[in-house]
Amino acid sequence: MKDVMSDQPQEEADGVDVDDVNIFLSETWGDRVRALQVGTERAVVEMSLREHDLRPGGVVSGPSQFEVADSALYVLVFGALRRVEPMALTSELSIRFLRPAMGEVIRARATVERVSRRSLVGTVHVWMDDDERVVTATAQGTYVLP
Repeated sequence: MKDVMSDQPQEEADGVDVDDVNIFLSETWGDRVRALQVGTERAVVEMSLREHDLRPGGVVSGPSQFEVADSALYVLVFGALRRVEPMALTSELSIRFLRPAMGEVIRARATVERVSRRSLVGTVHVWMDDDERVVTATAQGTYVLP
């Protein structure tokens, strides 16, 4: 499997596939966030935007960009642990907004920096639609594992 926005192959997460994750996400939070890829080192998600996600001028709000970044890290936990683990919790997450995000669909790619028995640290890149300028925001965060 190749990573979205990268030519690099990635190891699939045995025991977890995109369909399993999307069923869990849909049953838990509805169809707002959808996993595109789930692997042991990377996960990619997309989120459809609603009217209240936009600021004047059509710029995607910071909280909406934060939501897709957090969702990408959450899905990354499933791949790294090789199981859907609903009890993983955000410990900390910081985000830097690099340029205005404008479009209809926002995507985020999370990559593993470090995994231990108790936590996962990852980096997230956020972009809009299929924009040639890939990154609208970058985030780094930690999830606490059960």
